Amino acid sequence: MAQPVKKPAQASAAVRASDPATDPTGIEVLPTDPELGGSGSGGGGSHARSVPVPSARAPIGWDNVIFTHIVIVGVPTILYYYLRLSGASLFELHCAVATVYLITALMIFWEASLALFRRFAGEGREFEGHFDRIAQWMKRALGVSGARVPSSTRPVPRSSFIVAAYLPNEQEIIFETLEHILATVRRPAAGFEVILAYNTPLDLPVEDELRRFAERNPELKLLRVEGSESKAENLNAGIDVATGEIIGILDADHHPPADCFERAWRWLEGHYDVVQGRNVIRNRGENFLTRMIGVEFECMYGVCHPARSLIVDTAIFGGSNGYWRAEALRRTRFDQGFMTEDIDASSRALLDGYKIVADRSIVSTELAPTNFRSLWFQRKRWSQGWLEVTLRYQRDFWRSKKLDLRQKLYWTYLLFYRELYPPITLQIIPIIASLLMIRGEVPLTAHWYLVVTAVITLASGPFQTAVAVKNAFVRPTLWTAFEYALFVFFYVIVKNMISVVAIYDHMMKRTDWVVTRREMTARLRDWEGQA
Repeated sequence: MAQPVKKPAQASAAVRASDPATDPTGIEVLPTDPELGGSGSGGGGSHARSVPVPSARAPIGWDNVIFTHIVIVGVPTILYYYLRLSGASLFELHCAVATVYLITALMIFWEASLALFRRFAGEGREFEGHFDRIAQWMKRALGVSGARVPSSTRPVPRSSFIVAAYLPNEQEIIFETLEHILATVRRPAAGFEVILAYNTPLDLPVEDELRRFAERNPELKLLRVEGSESKAENLNAGIDVATGEIIGILDADHHPPADCFERAWRWLEGHYDVVQGRNVIRNRGENFLTRMIGVEFECMYGVCHPARSLIVDTAIFGGSNGYWRAEALRRTRFDQGFMTEDIDASSRALLDGYKIVADRSIVSTELAPTNFRSLWFQRKRWSQGWLEVTLRYQRDFWRSKKLDLRQKLYWTYLLFYRELYPPITLQIIPIIASLLMIRGEVPLTAHWYLVVTAVITLASGPFQTAVAVKNAFVRPTLWTAFEYALFVFFYVIVKNMISVVAIYDHMMKRTDWVVTRREMTARLRDWEGQA
Protein backbone atom coordinates (compact mmCIF):
# COMPACT_ATOMS: atom_id res chain seq x y z
CA MET A 1 0.00 0.00 0.00
CA ALA A 2 1.28 3.48 -0.78
CA GLN A 3 2.55 5.43 2.17
CA PRO A 4 0.85 8.78 2.98
CA VAL A 5 2.51 12.04 2.16
CA LYS A 6 4.11 13.67 5.20
CA LYS A 7 2.75 17.06 6.16
CA PRO A 8 5.11 20.03 6.63
CA ALA A 9 6.06 21.07 10.14
CA GLN A 10 3.74 24.06 10.15
CA ALA A 11 0.66 21.88 9.61
CA SER A 12 -1.58 21.29 12.56
CA ALA A 13 -0.88 17.57 12.65
CA ALA A 14 2.17 15.97 11.08
CA VAL A 15 1.93 12.40 9.86
CA ARG A 16 4.39 9.56 10.07
CA ALA A 17 4.15 6.53 7.80
CA SER A 18 4.34 3.13 9.38
CA ASP A 19 7.79 1.58 9.53
CA PRO A 20 7.96 -1.74 7.64
CA ALA A 21 10.63 -2.92 10.06
CA THR A 22 8.27 -2.67 13.00
CA ASP A 23 4.97 -3.06 11.19
CA PRO A 24 5.13 -6.19 9.04
CA THR A 25 1.56 -5.71 7.81
CA GLY A 26 2.50 -2.49 6.05
CA ILE A 27 -0.95 -1.07 6.85
CA GLU A 28 -1.24 2.70 7.05
CA VAL A 29 -1.49 3.49 10.76
CA LEU A 30 -0.76 7.18 10.90
CA PRO A 31 -0.05 8.48 14.42
CA THR A 32 0.26 12.23 14.72
CA ASP A 33 2.98 14.17 16.47
CA PRO A 34 1.50 15.80 19.59
CA GLU A 35 4.20 18.49 19.62
CA LEU A 36 2.82 19.85 16.36
CA GLY A 37 -0.59 20.23 17.87
CA GLY A 38 -4.00 19.73 16.41
CA SER A 39 -5.68 22.91 17.42
CA GLY A 40 -8.38 24.60 15.49
CA SER A 41 -8.22 28.03 14.01
CA GLY A 42 -11.22 29.49 15.72
CA GLY A 43 -9.38 31.70 18.14
CA GLY A 44 -12.00 31.02 20.76
CA GLY A 45 -9.68 30.82 23.72
CA SER A 46 -8.71 27.20 23.18
CA HIS A 47 -7.78 25.17 26.20
CA ALA A 48 -7.08 21.51 26.68
CA ARG A 49 -9.79 19.26 28.01
CA SER A 50 -9.24 16.93 30.93
CA VAL A 51 -8.92 13.18 30.42
CA PRO A 52 -12.29 11.90 29.14
CA VAL A 53 -14.55 10.64 31.91
CA PRO A 54 -17.21 7.99 31.16
CA SER A 55 -20.72 9.09 32.04
CA ALA A 56 -21.09 6.13 34.40
CA ARG A 57 -18.35 7.60 36.61
CA ALA A 58 -19.04 11.30 36.27
CA PRO A 59 -21.27 12.72 39.02
CA ILE A 60 -24.39 14.55 37.85
CA GLY A 61 -23.81 17.04 40.65
CA TRP A 62 -27.22 17.19 42.25
CA ASP A 63 -25.90 19.82 44.64
CA ASN A 64 -25.36 22.10 41.63
CA VAL A 65 -28.84 21.28 40.33
CA ILE A 66 -30.38 22.15 43.71
CA PHE A 67 -28.30 25.31 44.12
CA THR A 68 -29.03 26.70 40.65
CA HIS A 69 -32.75 26.09 41.01
CA ILE A 70 -32.84 27.63 44.46
CA VAL A 71 -31.39 30.72 42.78
CA ILE A 72 -33.58 30.59 39.65
CA VAL A 73 -36.83 29.26 41.18
CA GLY A 74 -36.67 29.28 44.98
CA VAL A 75 -35.48 32.84 45.58
CA PRO A 76 -37.94 34.33 43.02
CA THR A 77 -40.79 32.36 44.65
CA ILE A 78 -40.09 34.05 47.99
CA LEU A 79 -39.63 37.43 46.32
CA TYR A 80 -42.88 37.15 44.35
CA TYR A 81 -44.71 35.98 47.49
CA TYR A 82 -43.74 39.09 49.42
CA LEU A 83 -44.50 41.30 46.43
CA ARG A 84 -47.99 39.81 46.31
CA LEU A 85 -48.37 40.37 50.05
CA SER A 86 -47.54 44.03 49.45
CA GLY A 87 -50.33 44.27 46.88
CA ALA A 88 -48.49 43.66 43.60
CA SER A 89 -50.44 41.55 41.09
CA LEU A 90 -47.40 40.49 38.98
CA PHE A 91 -49.74 40.44 35.99
CA GLU A 92 -47.26 42.29 33.77
CA LEU A 93 -44.48 39.86 34.74
CA HIS A 94 -46.76 36.90 34.02
CA CYS A 95 -47.59 38.35 30.60
CA ALA A 96 -43.90 38.92 29.83
CA VAL A 97 -43.04 35.28 30.60
CA ALA A 98 -46.07 34.10 28.62
CA THR A 99 -44.88 36.22 25.67
CA VAL A 100 -41.55 34.39 25.62
CA TYR A 101 -43.44 31.10 25.49
CA LEU A 102 -45.62 32.53 22.73
CA ILE A 103 -42.66 33.65 20.57
CA THR A 104 -41.15 30.17 20.72
CA ALA A 105 -44.49 28.50 20.02
CA LEU A 106 -45.12 30.71 16.98
CA MET A 107 -41.63 29.90 15.66
CA ILE A 108 -42.39 26.20 16.10
CA PHE A 109 -45.66 26.59 14.15
CA TRP A 110 -43.89 28.55 11.41
CA GLU A 111 -40.99 26.13 11.04
CA ALA A 112 -43.26 23.09 11.14
CA SER A 113 -45.60 24.55 8.53
CA LEU A 114 -42.73 25.31 6.17
CA ALA A 115 -41.15 21.91 6.79
CA LEU A 116 -44.17 20.33 5.12
CA PHE A 117 -42.55 21.48 1.86
CA ARG A 118 -39.44 19.72 0.69
CA ARG A 119 -35.96 21.04 0.10
CA PHE A 120 -33.55 18.40 -1.10
CA ALA A 121 -31.21 17.36 -3.87
CA GLY A 122 -33.24 15.23 -6.23
CA GLU A 123 -34.88 15.03 -9.60
CA GLY A 124 -37.91 17.15 -10.39
CA ARG A 125 -41.21 15.36 -10.88
CA GLU A 126 -44.14 15.61 -13.25
CA PHE A 127 -47.39 17.09 -12.01
CA GLU A 128 -49.93 14.47 -10.96
CA GLY A 129 -53.15 15.91 -12.33
CA HIS A 130 -54.72 19.37 -12.23
CA PHE A 131 -55.04 19.55 -8.44
CA ASP A 132 -51.33 18.87 -8.02
CA ARG A 133 -50.49 21.52 -10.64
CA ILE A 134 -52.68 24.07 -8.80
CA ALA A 135 -51.17 23.11 -5.43
CA GLN A 136 -47.64 23.56 -6.74
CA TRP A 137 -48.57 26.92 -8.27
CA MET A 138 -50.00 28.08 -4.92
CA LYS A 139 -46.84 26.99 -3.12
CA ARG A 140 -44.71 29.00 -5.52
CA ALA A 141 -47.00 32.01 -5.14
CA LEU A 142 -46.72 31.81 -1.34
CA GLY A 143 -42.94 31.36 -1.51
CA VAL A 144 -43.02 27.94 0.16
CA SER A 145 -42.40 25.68 -2.83
CA GLY A 146 -39.10 24.44 -1.44
CA ALA A 147 -36.22 23.65 -3.75
CA ARG A 148 -35.05 20.74 -5.83
CA VAL A 149 -31.50 20.70 -7.09
CA PRO A 150 -31.13 19.08 -10.54
CA SER A 151 -28.61 16.41 -11.34
CA SER A 152 -25.01 17.55 -11.19
CA THR A 153 -23.28 18.51 -14.41
CA ARG A 154 -19.92 17.04 -13.37
CA PRO A 155 -19.13 13.62 -11.89
CA VAL A 156 -18.76 13.38 -8.13
CA PRO A 157 -15.09 14.14 -7.35
CA ARG A 158 -12.82 12.12 -5.08
CA SER A 159 -14.44 11.93 -1.65
CA SER A 160 -13.26 11.24 1.90
CA PHE A 161 -15.03 10.21 5.07
CA ILE A 162 -13.44 11.11 8.41
CA VAL A 163 -14.83 8.94 11.20
CA ALA A 164 -13.92 10.44 14.59
CA ALA A 165 -13.73 8.08 17.56
CA TYR A 166 -12.63 7.93 21.17
CA LEU A 167 -11.69 4.29 20.75
CA PRO A 168 -12.14 3.04 24.33
CA ASN A 169 -15.73 4.17 24.13
CA GLU A 170 -16.47 3.07 20.57
CA GLN A 171 -14.47 -0.13 20.21
CA GLU A 172 -17.62 -2.25 20.47
CA ILE A 173 -19.35 -0.50 17.56
CA ILE A 174 -16.56 0.73 15.28
CA PHE A 175 -16.41 -2.37 13.08
CA GLU A 176 -20.14 -2.23 12.44
CA THR A 177 -19.77 1.38 11.30
CA LEU A 178 -16.74 0.76 9.08
CA GLU A 179 -18.27 -2.34 7.52
CA HIS A 180 -21.47 -0.41 6.77
CA ILE A 181 -19.60 2.46 5.09
CA LEU A 182 -17.34 0.20 3.02
CA ALA A 183 -20.17 -2.10 1.97
CA THR A 184 -22.89 0.52 1.37
CA VAL A 185 -21.56 3.89 0.18
CA ARG A 186 -21.26 4.21 -3.59
CA ARG A 187 -17.75 5.10 -4.72
CA PRO A 188 -17.15 8.10 -6.97
CA ALA A 189 -15.21 7.14 -10.08
CA ALA A 190 -12.46 9.56 -8.97
CA GLY A 191 -11.83 7.60 -5.77
CA PHE A 192 -12.94 7.21 -2.16
CA GLU A 193 -11.31 6.80 1.24
CA VAL A 194 -12.35 6.31 4.85
CA ILE A 195 -10.10 7.76 7.57
CA LEU A 196 -10.65 6.49 11.10
CA ALA A 197 -9.21 9.33 13.21
CA TYR A 198 -9.15 8.10 16.79
CA ASN A 199 -7.52 8.64 20.15
CA THR A 200 -6.99 6.26 23.04
CA PRO A 201 -5.11 6.62 26.34
CA LEU A 202 -3.66 3.11 26.07
CA ASP A 203 -3.04 0.42 23.47
CA LEU A 204 -6.12 -1.70 22.87
CA PRO A 205 -6.45 -5.20 21.38
CA VAL A 206 -9.02 -3.83 18.95
CA GLU A 207 -6.24 -1.85 17.23
CA ASP A 208 -4.68 -5.11 16.02
CA GLU A 209 -8.06 -6.17 14.66
CA LEU A 210 -8.39 -2.81 12.92
CA ARG A 211 -4.98 -3.25 11.25
CA ARG A 212 -6.02 -6.65 9.91
CA PHE A 213 -9.33 -5.18 8.74
CA ALA A 214 -7.50 -2.32 6.97
CA GLU A 215 -5.25 -4.85 5.24
CA ARG A 216 -8.36 -6.37 3.65
CA ASN A 217 -9.85 -2.95 2.84
CA PRO A 218 -7.25 -0.64 1.25
CA GLU A 219 -9.71 2.29 1.19
CA LEU A 220 -9.49 2.42 5.00
CA LYS A 221 -6.76 4.48 6.67
CA LEU A 222 -6.14 4.26 10.41
CA LEU A 223 -5.05 7.49 12.08
CA ARG A 224 -4.19 7.32 15.78
CA VAL A 225 -4.00 10.93 17.01
CA GLU A 226 -1.42 10.94 19.78
CA GLY A 227 -2.05 13.43 22.57
CA SER A 228 -5.61 14.15 21.44
CA GLU A 229 -8.16 14.95 24.13
CA SER A 230 -11.07 15.91 21.91
CA LYS A 231 -13.06 15.10 18.81
CA ALA A 232 -11.88 18.40 17.31
CA GLU A 233 -8.23 17.31 17.42
CA ASN A 234 -9.10 13.97 15.83
CA LEU A 235 -10.95 15.71 13.02
CA ASN A 236 -8.17 18.22 12.41
CA ALA A 237 -5.67 15.38 12.08
CA GLY A 238 -8.00 13.66 9.61
CA ILE A 239 -8.41 16.84 7.58
CA ASP A 240 -4.63 17.04 7.16
CA VAL A 241 -4.41 13.64 5.47
CA ALA A 242 -7.74 13.62 3.59
CA THR A 243 -7.35 13.71 -0.19
CA GLY A 244 -10.99 14.15 -1.24
CA GLU A 245 -12.53 17.25 -2.78
CA ILE A 246 -15.57 16.42 -0.64
CA ILE A 247 -14.96 15.56 3.03
CA GLY A 248 -17.76 13.94 4.99
CA ILE A 249 -17.67 13.99 8.80
CA LEU A 250 -19.10 11.08 10.77
CA ASP A 251 -19.30 10.06 14.41
CA ALA A 252 -18.36 6.47 15.17
CA ASP A 253 -21.98 5.29 15.44
CA HIS A 254 -23.23 6.80 12.15
CA HIS A 255 -24.37 4.74 9.17
CA PRO A 256 -24.66 7.02 6.10
CA PRO A 257 -26.78 6.22 3.00
CA ALA A 258 -25.41 4.78 -0.22
CA ASP A 259 -25.92 7.96 -2.28
CA CYS A 260 -24.72 10.46 0.34
CA PHE A 261 -21.89 11.92 -1.76
CA GLU A 262 -24.06 12.11 -4.88
CA ARG A 263 -26.76 14.08 -3.08
CA ALA A 264 -24.28 16.32 -1.30
CA TRP A 265 -22.41 17.05 -4.53
CA ARG A 266 -25.55 18.49 -6.14
CA TRP A 267 -25.42 21.28 -3.55
CA LEU A 268 -21.63 21.58 -3.33
CA GLU A 269 -21.26 21.86 -7.10
CA GLY A 270 -23.39 24.98 -6.89
CA HIS A 271 -22.90 27.82 -4.42
CA TYR A 272 -23.06 25.90 -1.14
CA ASP A 273 -20.01 24.89 0.89
CA VAL A 274 -21.49 22.60 3.55
CA VAL A 275 -24.42 20.18 3.40
CA GLN A 276 -25.94 18.91 6.63
CA GLY A 277 -27.83 15.66 6.27
CA ARG A 278 -30.56 14.20 8.41
CA ASN A 279 -29.76 12.13 11.48
CA VAL A 280 -32.26 9.56 12.74
CA ILE A 281 -32.12 7.24 15.73
CA ARG A 282 -31.32 3.62 14.98
CA ASN A 283 -32.00 2.16 18.47
CA ARG A 284 -35.27 4.01 18.97
CA GLY A 285 -37.09 0.83 19.97
CA GLU A 286 -34.83 0.04 22.92
CA ASN A 287 -36.80 1.80 25.67
CA PHE A 288 -39.06 4.76 26.40
CA LEU A 289 -36.18 7.27 26.39
CA THR A 290 -34.82 6.19 23.01
CA ARG A 291 -38.34 6.32 21.54
CA MET A 292 -38.71 9.90 22.74
CA ILE A 293 -35.28 10.89 21.44
CA GLY A 294 -36.17 9.24 18.13
CA VAL A 295 -39.18 11.53 17.71
CA GLU A 296 -37.15 14.51 18.97
CA PHE A 297 -34.54 13.92 16.25
CA GLU A 298 -37.27 13.76 13.63
CA CYS A 299 -38.43 17.16 14.91
CA MET A 300 -34.86 18.52 14.77
CA TYR A 301 -33.63 17.10 11.46
CA GLY A 302 -36.92 16.57 9.67
CA VAL A 303 -38.55 19.87 10.68
CA CYS A 304 -36.33 22.56 12.22
CA HIS A 305 -33.17 22.24 10.11
CA PRO A 306 -34.84 22.08 6.68
CA ALA A 307 -37.26 24.86 7.66
CA ARG A 308 -34.29 27.04 8.59
CA SER A 309 -32.92 26.55 5.09
CA LEU A 310 -36.27 27.48 3.59
CA ILE A 311 -36.85 30.53 5.79
CA VAL A 312 -33.52 32.34 5.64
CA ASP A 313 -31.23 30.08 3.60
CA THR A 314 -28.99 29.17 6.53
CA ALA A 315 -28.24 26.01 8.48
CA ILE A 316 -25.80 24.50 10.96
CA PHE A 317 -23.32 21.67 10.69
CA GLY A 318 -24.52 19.26 13.36
CA GLY A 319 -21.26 17.42 14.02
CA SER A 320 -21.95 14.34 11.91
CA ASN A 321 -23.40 13.42 8.52
CA GLY A 322 -22.10 16.74 7.21
CA TYR A 323 -20.35 17.16 3.85
CA TRP A 324 -17.85 19.96 3.25
CA ARG A 325 -15.94 21.36 0.34
CA ALA A 326 -12.40 20.39 1.27
CA GLU A 327 -11.14 23.95 0.82
CA ALA A 328 -13.80 25.37 3.15
CA LEU A 329 -13.13 22.72 5.79
CA ARG A 330 -9.36 23.23 5.71
CA ARG A 331 -9.85 26.96 6.19
CA THR A 332 -12.40 26.50 8.99
CA ARG A 333 -11.08 23.47 10.89
CA PHE A 334 -12.24 22.69 14.44
CA ASP A 335 -11.38 24.38 17.72
CA GLN A 336 -11.01 22.02 20.69
CA GLY A 337 -11.53 25.01 22.99
CA PHE A 338 -15.29 24.77 22.38
CA MET A 339 -17.48 22.06 23.86
CA THR A 340 -19.57 22.03 20.67
CA GLU A 341 -16.88 22.28 18.03
CA ASP A 342 -19.52 21.77 15.33
CA ILE A 343 -21.54 24.89 16.22
CA ASP A 344 -18.33 26.88 16.55
CA ALA A 345 -17.21 25.73 13.10
CA SER A 346 -20.66 26.52 11.68
CA SER A 347 -20.51 30.03 13.09
CA ARG A 348 -17.03 30.76 11.76
CA ALA A 349 -17.88 29.30 8.37
CA LEU A 350 -20.97 31.50 8.03
CA LEU A 351 -19.07 34.58 9.23
CA ASP A 352 -16.41 33.85 6.61
CA GLY A 353 -19.06 33.85 3.90
CA TYR A 354 -19.50 30.10 3.42
CA LYS A 355 -23.03 28.79 2.85
CA ILE A 356 -24.61 25.85 4.68
CA VAL A 357 -27.74 24.00 3.59
CA ALA A 358 -29.79 21.26 5.25
CA ASP A 359 -30.87 18.31 3.08
CA ARG A 360 -33.13 15.90 4.91
CA SER A 361 -32.90 13.32 2.12
CA ILE A 362 -29.31 12.41 3.16
CA VAL A 363 -30.29 10.10 6.00
CA SER A 364 -27.74 8.69 8.43
CA THR A 365 -28.66 6.60 11.46
CA GLU A 366 -27.06 6.92 14.90
CA LEU A 367 -27.43 5.64 18.47
CA ALA A 368 -29.29 7.55 21.19
CA PRO A 369 -28.36 7.55 24.88
CA THR A 370 -30.19 4.73 26.59
CA ASN A 371 -30.37 6.15 30.11
CA PHE A 372 -31.02 9.47 31.79
CA ARG A 373 -27.46 9.91 33.08
CA SER A 374 -25.99 9.70 29.57
CA LEU A 375 -28.69 12.02 28.22
CA TRP A 376 -27.98 14.52 31.02
CA PHE A 377 -24.31 14.86 30.18
CA GLN A 378 -24.92 14.95 26.44
CA ARG A 379 -27.48 17.74 26.70
CA LYS A 380 -25.49 19.67 29.30
CA ARG A 381 -22.50 19.64 26.97
CA TRP A 382 -24.69 20.84 24.11
CA SER A 383 -26.15 23.63 26.26
CA GLN A 384 -22.77 24.73 27.55
CA GLY A 385 -21.31 24.62 24.06
CA TRP A 386 -24.10 26.77 22.61
CA LEU A 387 -23.53 29.26 25.44
CA GLU A 388 -19.82 29.44 24.58
CA VAL A 389 -20.65 30.10 20.93
CA THR A 390 -23.25 32.73 21.87
CA LEU A 391 -20.82 34.65 24.05
CA ARG A 392 -18.10 34.46 21.41
CA TYR A 393 -19.99 35.15 18.16
CA GLN A 394 -23.35 36.87 18.75
CA ARG A 395 -21.96 40.36 18.21
CA ASP A 396 -19.94 39.12 15.22
CA PHE A 397 -23.15 37.91 13.58
CA TRP A 398 -24.66 41.37 13.87
CA ARG A 399 -21.52 43.05 12.53
CA SER A 400 -21.11 40.60 9.65
CA LYS A 401 -21.46 41.88 6.10
CA LYS A 402 -21.81 38.30 4.84
CA LEU A 403 -25.32 37.86 6.29
CA ASP A 404 -28.54 39.67 5.46
CA LEU A 405 -30.89 41.11 8.09
CA ARG A 406 -33.16 38.05 8.16
CA GLN A 407 -30.22 35.74 8.79
CA LYS A 408 -28.90 38.01 11.55
CA LEU A 409 -32.30 38.03 13.24
CA TYR A 410 -32.60 34.27 12.94
CA TRP A 411 -29.15 33.67 14.39
CA THR A 412 -30.03 36.01 17.25
CA TYR A 413 -33.00 33.73 17.87
CA LEU A 414 -30.74 30.65 17.74
CA LEU A 415 -28.07 32.13 20.01
CA PHE A 416 -28.99 35.04 22.32
CA TYR A 417 -32.70 34.24 22.61
CA ARG A 418 -31.90 30.57 23.14
CA GLU A 419 -29.81 31.41 26.21
CA LEU A 420 -32.43 33.74 27.68
CA TYR A 421 -35.26 31.26 27.19
CA PRO A 422 -34.55 28.75 30.04
CA PRO A 423 -34.15 31.16 32.99
CA ILE A 424 -37.06 33.33 31.81
CA THR A 425 -39.54 30.53 31.12
CA LEU A 426 -38.72 28.80 34.40
CA GLN A 427 -40.15 31.90 36.12
CA ILE A 428 -43.61 30.50 35.43
CA ILE A 429 -43.01 28.12 38.36
CA PRO A 430 -42.39 30.80 41.06
CA ILE A 431 -45.17 32.99 39.61
CA ILE A 432 -47.73 30.18 40.01
CA ALA A 433 -46.20 28.93 43.27
CA SER A 434 -46.38 32.38 44.89
CA LEU A 435 -50.00 32.70 43.79
CA LEU A 436 -50.76 29.32 45.30
CA MET A 437 -49.08 30.35 48.57
CA ILE A 438 -51.21 33.50 48.77
CA ARG A 439 -54.60 32.12 47.72
CA GLY A 440 -54.25 28.46 48.58
CA GLU A 441 -55.31 27.56 45.04
CA VAL A 442 -54.64 28.47 41.42
CA PRO A 443 -57.68 30.22 39.89
CA LEU A 444 -59.25 28.39 36.95
CA THR A 445 -59.99 31.62 35.12
CA ALA A 446 -57.35 33.99 33.77
CA HIS A 447 -56.89 36.98 31.47
CA TRP A 448 -57.63 36.17 27.83
CA TYR A 449 -54.02 36.85 26.80
CA LEU A 450 -52.68 34.28 29.25
CA VAL A 451 -55.27 31.75 28.07
CA VAL A 452 -54.41 32.29 24.40
CA THR A 453 -50.65 32.06 24.98
CA ALA A 454 -51.12 28.89 27.04
CA VAL A 455 -53.27 27.25 24.36
CA ILE A 456 -50.86 28.15 21.53
CA THR A 457 -47.84 27.02 23.57
CA LEU A 458 -49.41 23.70 24.51
CA ALA A 459 -50.56 23.11 20.91
CA SER A 460 -47.16 23.83 19.33
CA GLY A 461 -45.54 20.62 20.56
CA PRO A 462 -48.24 18.27 19.23
CA PHE A 463 -48.33 20.17 15.91
CA GLN A 464 -44.57 19.87 15.46
CA THR A 465 -44.83 16.20 16.40
CA ALA A 466 -47.53 15.63 13.78
CA VAL A 467 -45.39 17.25 11.07
CA ALA A 468 -42.34 15.29 12.22
CA VAL A 469 -44.30 12.03 12.01
CA LYS A 470 -45.51 12.93 8.52
CA ASN A 471 -41.94 13.71 7.39
CA ALA A 472 -40.30 10.89 9.35
CA PHE A 473 -37.82 8.63 7.60
CA VAL A 474 -39.25 5.71 9.58
CA ARG A 475 -42.60 6.73 10.96
CA PRO A 476 -43.09 6.05 14.67
CA THR A 477 -46.24 4.31 15.80
CA LEU A 478 -49.24 6.47 16.66
CA TRP A 479 -48.80 5.49 20.29
CA THR A 480 -45.17 6.67 20.30
CA ALA A 481 -46.20 9.96 18.67
CA PHE A 482 -48.95 10.37 21.26
CA GLU A 483 -46.48 9.65 24.07
CA TYR A 484 -44.10 12.29 22.75
CA ALA A 485 -46.85 14.88 22.27
CA LEU A 486 -47.76 14.48 25.95
CA PHE A 487 -44.15 14.17 27.07
CA VAL A 488 -42.62 17.09 25.16
CA PHE A 489 -43.81 19.89 27.50
CA PHE A 490 -42.22 18.25 30.54
CA TYR A 491 -39.16 17.28 28.50
CA VAL A 492 -38.65 20.95 27.60
CA ILE A 493 -38.78 21.85 31.29
CA VAL A 494 -36.09 19.23 32.03
CA LYS A 495 -33.91 20.56 29.19
CA ASN A 496 -34.37 24.08 30.57
CA MET A 497 -33.18 22.84 33.96
CA ILE A 498 -30.12 21.29 32.29
CA SER A 499 -29.45 24.58 30.50
CA VAL A 500 -29.49 26.49 33.78
CA VAL A 501 -26.97 24.06 35.27
CA ALA A 502 -24.84 24.44 32.12
CA ILE A 503 -24.78 28.22 32.63
CA TYR A 504 -23.59 27.71 36.20
CA ASP A 505 -20.93 25.20 35.10
CA HIS A 506 -19.71 27.64 32.47
CA MET A 507 -19.40 30.36 35.11
CA MET A 508 -17.41 27.92 37.27
CA LYS A 509 -15.25 26.98 34.23
CA ARG A 510 -16.20 23.30 34.40
CA THR A 511 -15.52 21.83 30.97
CA ASP A 512 -14.92 18.12 31.61
CA TRP A 513 -15.25 15.90 28.56
CA VAL A 514 -17.85 13.32 29.65
CA VAL A 515 -18.35 10.53 27.11
CA THR A 516 -21.39 8.29 26.85
CA ARG A 517 -20.34 4.95 28.23
CA ARG A 518 -20.65 1.79 26.14
CA GLU A 519 -19.52 -1.71 26.88
CA MET A 520 -15.80 -1.72 27.72
CA THR A 521 -13.15 -4.36 28.17
CA ALA A 522 -11.94 -5.42 31.60
CA ARG A 523 -8.52 -3.90 30.85
CA LEU A 524 -10.07 -0.51 30.16
CA ARG A 525 -12.13 -0.71 33.35
CA ASP A 526 -8.89 -1.33 35.24
CA TRP A 527 -7.37 1.74 33.58
CA GLU A 528 -10.45 3.79 34.53
CA GLY A 529 -10.01 2.77 38.14
CA GLN A 530 -6.47 4.11 38.11
CA ALA A 531 -7.23 7.35 36.22
